[in-house]
Amino acid sequence: MSELIKKQVTEAKAAMERAIEHADNELNKIRAGKASPSMLDDIYVDYYGASTPLSQVGSVNTPDARTIVVQPWEKSLLGAIEKAIMEANLGVNPQNDGVIIRINVPPLTEERRRDLVKKAKGEAENGKIAIRNVRKDANEKIRKLKAEGVSEDEMKTGEGEIQKLTDAYIVKVDQLSEAKEKDIMTV
Repeated sequence: MSELIKKQVTEAKAAMERAIEHADNELNKIRAGKASPSMLDDIYVDYYGASTPLSQVGSVNTPDARTIVVQPWEKSLLGAIEKAIMEANLGVNPQNDGVIIRINVPPLTEERRRDLVKKAKGEAENGKIAIRNVRKDANEKIRKLKAEGVSEDEMKTGEGEIQKLTDAYIVKVDQLSEAKEKDIMTV
């Protein structure tokens, strides 16, 4: 296999790896009835006029499986943090006791679990689409190498390598999705 083809295969592998990481991150954001600090990762607080991630204005902990505790580094931020959590529409009610904000994560209903499984499958499908798009782009780049003197056989070999990578990474997405689905449906 020529160096040009190897380079395309390596680039495609790196892009597919990033697609897997993204899919994994998106799946981790879907809560499975257990409290997790990552549930608050996408929340931004108005901190002196700047939109700042919650994790940078206070500590976020889970003292038990059903509770998240947010302890701001400045007491003046309690109201802003509480408001940001309410506006994030997570289906939880923050309780402000003047020192910390406590969030009780309610147990999931069967219907909510099914909705979360659908959402997880949707995220997994997005991951597969991203991987297939990487395959398409890599194959197009390999075909363009014909102008640089790469033989038909080498192009076919390169496309075969890209397909093997695609298959392997789609299996990884399926495994992530199955693990998340099992996690969500476990009561």
